[in-house]
Amino acid sequence: MRRFLFVSCLTFFAISPASADITHAIKSSISLTVDGAASQSIRLGSNMAVSGSNVTLDTTPVLGTLTSGTALGYTPGAYSITTAGDSFSYSETYLEGDDVPTVLSTTVTAGVVPALPIFGNTTTTAGGVAGTLAGTIATDGAIAITAGSAGTTAIGQVIQELTIK
Repeated sequence: MRRFLFVSCLTFFAISPASADITHAIKSSISLTVDGAASQSIRLGSNMAVSGSNVTLDTTPVLGTLTSGTALGYTPGAYSITTAGDSFSYSETYLEGDDVPTVLSTTVTAGVVPALPIFGNTTTTAGGVAGTLAGTIATDGAIAITAGSAGTTAIGQVIQELTIK
């Protein structure tokens, strides 16, 4: 009887199912990016500076009024030496600022800005061109990425997770 009980216990444990949670997940993604065109312009203002020593101001320099399509206009000052025979220094600088544009915006045509404002400080970034940019992920996880033209990015990934608890 002991043998029967021992054999029946072995049989019971041998055919019982395993008790485990198994999770399998596959995540895949392709990211294709084409940079956009951008332009930033900063309009510079007019300025004038005068400095000197042993100089007397006789007539004040004058900046005119800036209107679209015309020069600002500048009338230099008149100066004389304060003490004749002594050394003197004199410096006068003038920078005419940017014209007042009639239109302060630009248009985008087919992803390209055809005309940009021309100001004293302009930074322009060319937009990307997709060209042959492409990407696919096959059912077996194989990634195929085709490079695009300038200003493009392609990223592909496949993540497989296997969790056994």
